[in-house]
Amino acid sequence: MKVLFIHQNFPGQFRHIAAHLAAHPEYNVLAIGRDTSPGLPGVELLRYKPHRSVSAKTHPYVRSFEDAVLHGQQVLRLLLDLKAKGYQPDVIVAHPGWGETLYAKDAFPNTRLIHFCEYYYHANGADLGFDPEFPPTIDDYARIRSANALHLLNLENCDVGITPTHWQHSLHPAAYRDKIQIIHEGIDTDRLGPDPQATLTLPNGRVLKAGEPIITYVARNLEPYRGFHTFMRALPQVLKEHPTCQVVIVGGDGVSYGSKPKDAPNWRVKLLRENPVDLERVHFLGKVPYDTYRKVLQVSAVHVYLTYPFVLSWSLLEAMASGCLIVGSDTAPVREVIKDGSNGFLVGFFQPQQIVELAVKAVNSSQRFSAFRQPSRSEIKRYAFPMGNALYMKCLGFTEVITKSSML
Repeated sequence: MKVLFIHQNFPGQFRHIAAHLAAHPEYNVLAIGRDTSPGLPGVELLRYKPHRSVSAKTHPYVRSFEDAVLHGQQVLRLLLDLKAKGYQPDVIVAHPGWGETLYAKDAFPNTRLIHFCEYYYHANGADLGFDPEFPPTIDDYARIRSANALHLLNLENCDVGITPTHWQHSLHPAAYRDKIQIIHEGIDTDRLGPDPQATLTLPNGRVLKAGEPIITYVARNLEPYRGFHTFMRALPQVLKEHPTCQVVIVGGDGVSYGSKPKDAPNWRVKLLRENPVDLERVHFLGKVPYDTYRKVLQVSAVHVYLTYPFVLSWSLLEAMASGCLIVGSDTAPVREVIKDGSNGFLVGFFQPQQIVELAVKAVNSSQRFSAFRQPSRSEIKRYAFPMGNALYMKCLGFTEVITKSSML
């Protein structure tokens, strides 16, 4: 069986299923990705680059669509070249968000096309306009509505859609929801888990140990979409009320979502300027290797995860799998996995004082709250990647026996 993966940043969300298929000789696995894709050992990757950038003269509302057409055009050239050489995939699995599969059916009209439907934008009720500190303009509303033209085409073109959570599924138009299956790709729980002996060596040489009063925060980039501004506004009071706690923050200074601050090079600099803290107690690690990240979670006494109503981060699931006590924002994607008072605690996204109260209470009473860690670990079993692989295999139309134990 020939399986073709298409993802601008391959492997992206397809890491586990692509590796799983590539490990079995009955599947011929090929991938297409941008020239900047990291790739995956054992999977041949064909790289491409659009032949030009979006024109500066293109209307701002449709620049993203022109960019999608350019990506789709270049991928079509690759697909036609493969077809001329006799290649015919049985199934194409793709993240269509950059337009790469806009014309896939023109090359292979009879091939089953499965789209990873990550997000469908809304002018109201989701991320746009959620934060009153950053009110959208009329141009933002128009741009978002225009951007959905690509996603509607993607929904129309695919045979089946996959989305990771019920929240993301609910955002897609009702006319297409029956076409979309809810399948989380899964995380590698075998590489995670509690370790009461875990230690973390900081850049200044200090060694933090599991069991100490340590508060952690993780995001790909430190920005308002992931509640970094709310977290930073809570920190001065947290440090005051718990004079011995340490805070470890992981994340880059770039922007994944939203925009940069207008009066500072990045959100870290801006929010530190507005909320000065003792940098002997608050440690910004930047982007770190996975093993360091894993140790951050294992030494954590309290892990704070905040997000707009947007895509749920892998980091929340990985923190749960590591046995972290979660203080999460009371927003739709988080409520899907964190049940307040059962496997963690929920706080108002715009309520730093609630973060202060819960974080300080938790680090002061670690034994009292230890029971909240185990339900979190149990809950995360359904997000382990073997379960994701099993569901992906079924969606792809492949039959495979996967034991119950391998899903746990």
